[in-house]
Amino acid sequence: MTIDPTRPPGQPGHPAQPTAHGFSGPPAGAATTDDRARTALSAVRAEVAKAVVGQDAAVAGILIALLCRGHILLEGVPGVAKTLLVRSVATALQVETKRVQFTPDLMPGDVTGSLVYDNATSDFTFREGPVFTNLLLADEINRTPPKTQASLLEAMEERQVSVDGVPRPLPSPFLVAATQNPVEYEGTYPLPEAQLDRFLVKVVLPLPPRDDEITVLSRHAAGFDPRNLSAAGLRAVASAADIEAGADRVRHVSVAPQLAAYIVDIARATRVSPSLALGVSPRGATALLATSRAWAWLNGRDFVTPDDVKALAQSTLAHRLSLRPEAELEGVSVAAVLDAAIASVPVPR
Repeated sequence: MTIDPTRPPGQPGHPAQPTAHGFSGPPAGAATTDDRARTALSAVRAEVAKAVVGQDAAVAGILIALLCRGHILLEGVPGVAKTLLVRSVATALQVETKRVQFTPDLMPGDVTGSLVYDNATSDFTFREGPVFTNLLLADEINRTPPKTQASLLEAMEERQVSVDGVPRPLPSPFLVAATQNPVEYEGTYPLPEAQLDRFLVKVVLPLPPRDDEITVLSRHAAGFDPRNLSAAGLRAVASAADIEAGADRVRHVSVAPQLAAYIVDIARATRVSPSLALGVSPRGATALLATSRAWAWLNGRDFVTPDDVKALAQSTLAHRLSLRPEAELEGVSVAAVLDAAIASVPVPR
């Protein structure tokens, strides 16, 4: 299963069950803040739909990544509105966004910033790179050499950039939305497993169905300009404060011990799969726990269910898996292997 874009988040929640559902529960008096943040973030999906047609799952993935303080990898052919999607989410959230086009000649300092000589002070000063923003669109990240790809590792993991031994914190919220093209492989540098593991979720943006594509063309025929989102009626419906409040509430979503064991058993099932050279690491299992919590909260619940785990398993785990060469030759897909691993684990009752 994957994120279901047809299932609207933000439905009324169930009462907390801290005894039955384990690890944590919401503090008293948090309902008002909880509902306000959830309503605001849920409205982002409707607002983005004014500019982007049929990519609700990707919007939900970005919201989940923000709530979990993670990052998202967007995969899709050129022209499926990856850049427009990120810009629209940033507009609806009233946060700053910057775009970096990753090319073979891009240097690490072009992303993180560098020291430059200031004639006025006769000293070196730090000039911030585009990574100092709230939403960074790393466009076609696999078209730049590994050295430049690695320049994002510290920013993604530690939320800071170190230049000349001095750590410089990044703004909050901070999210890297990286894109890669699945069809053009010439001249690319595939992301290493360690960097793929830094992305909390990966969402594939498909080509739109016929009805959605007709809607896109109708909007353009009516004068829609993707460079002018305000003219399309997009407005800020949530803020950085709502993201912070939502992230705090997600950390209080209860997880039953049997649900935690279920996630661990799924991860362990991938490690013994004969088709996989690399299974899910403990970081991946922790990521699935986090995304399941965020999805439960967005859907108005303060506890995680097995359906939440199944809904987020593909987008959270598939990009962390690596097939054996013989499995690739046989045409086996990572998605199918992961589905088989999930099916092999008994669902807790």
